[in-house]
Amino acid sequence: MHLALIRTVIAAVAESSSDSIKPTGDREVELPIFPLGSVLFPGGTMALKIFEQRYLEMAKVCLKSDSPFGIALIREGNEVGIPAVPESIGTLARVIDWDMQDLGILQLRVKGGPRFRLESQSVSKSGLIVGRAVMVPDDASVECPELAACAEFLRKVFANVSPIGNPEQAQFDDAGWVGFRVTELLPLSGRVKQKLLELTDTRIRLEILHRFLVDHRLSG
Repeated sequence: MHLALIRTVIAAVAESSSDSIKPTGDREVELPIFPLGSVLFPGGTMALKIFEQRYLEMAKVCLKSDSPFGIALIREGNEVGIPAVPESIGTLARVIDWDMQDLGILQLRVKGGPRFRLESQSVSKSGLIVGRAVMVPDDASVECPELAACAEFLRKVFANVSPIGNPEQAQFDDAGWVGFRVTELLPLSGRVKQKLLELTDTRIRLEILHRFLVDHRLSG
């Protein structure tokens, strides 16, 4: 992805979303936070390989209580070792499948739920980040001229390669769902994907994505 296009995307998102991420007003919830070098989107799935003790313990608690944890893109630091600094906006993750074929290595498959905003955070003795978070409302349903073209791109992907998620559960008429799925598929940087996650204007998100598809001759 060309640097000029990256700047265009970030500028467009920043202009339309500077004050758009607002909490629901509900009470804060306490969440264990898993900082990653990639972005989980609402409705999306992600495979995780967990081997650090702090995250093994986190996963054990979440599996036992059927409770979610938070996934947030790393702003500073690394996935392994000293706790990284996560972005303030992330996505709830709920375990939908797990396996441990190798001792000490837990394979998880998680599904993204609502987005959250971190209001505060602390680090436990084990090095696990624990955040106080409020949920971010789902995007409003709007009419988007670019929806048809973006949905058609997804249909072609689903028809020709292994799809993301279950194609039987596809929501091609849902602008928010289509926008998140297209963002997952495109070769965008983590920074750009984070900005698109933070954006709550579905119409602007699809406009940006459609522009990318047209520029790269992936859509008419």
